[in-house]
Amino acid sequence: MSDHCRWFDAGLNLFAAQFAERHQQLLDDGIASAVDSVLLISSDLAESQLNLAFTHPIVRTFATAGVHPHQAAQVGADWQQQLSLLLQNAVAVGECGLDYNRMFSPKPQQQQVFATQLQLARSLNKAVYLHERDAFADQVAMLSEAGISRGIAHCFTGDTQQLKTYLDLGLYIGITGWLCDERRGEALQQALQYLPLDRLILETDAPYLLPRTIKPKPKSGVNQPAYLPAIAAQVALLRQLPLEEVAQHSYDNCCQLFGVPA
Repeated sequence: MSDHCRWFDAGLNLFAAQFAERHQQLLDDGIASAVDSVLLISSDLAESQLNLAFTHPIVRTFATAGVHPHQAAQVGADWQQQLSLLLQNAVAVGECGLDYNRMFSPKPQQQQVFATQLQLARSLNKAVYLHERDAFADQVAMLSEAGISRGIAHCFTGDTQQLKTYLDLGLYIGITGWLCDERRGEALQQALQYLPLDRLILETDAPYLLPRTIKPKPKSGVNQPAYLPAIAAQVALLRQLPLEEVAQHSYDNCCQLFGVPA
């Protein structure tokens, strides 16, 4: 592990049940691996409030505010006004998008809630933090229609063609431990060859997607910000790049996209 790297984890689900009562410790452990900045990602208005209220004495914590497609059917009558207020202190709108895989919310409601958040992002000049599963064509159509060019394809797991489509829209690409999965990461490993370094963003999506390249495997099986360098090491290996270069680009890209000082 290089001593010259600083890391920005652009995707942590801090209030997931796996991290109960361990929030400070989690970020302290990240500091030990030089993770000095973290983006806390939100799935509904309540989690957005929790994330925005959380601070750490050393780690720079930023937060998104938004409604995940799974939660789209649960929004209240005044959710849009509430979200507008929360977004005054958030660096991105989301996690928002479409998920036709598990259909926890009906398609029309997913699309309506997504469209509203895209409009908010445009009017407030915020990045969008995008979730998509089994809904690629509809997602791209809605992004194009809304004129979105500032955002991140969070936890991108697609193929080369999908990558190029997102890049053409102007989006950054979030790379997680999926890249480290020899069973299902092959399409992503191939797509990575076409990802310009100025669009690369690294994120753990902790507690999910523990990198399978970590040996020995942590007993808990739970991912955390401290493991972000393992994802970077896989990027460096597949692209034949120095680790420092991967770190620098990803860090700078996060600051650029989310409008935060480096």
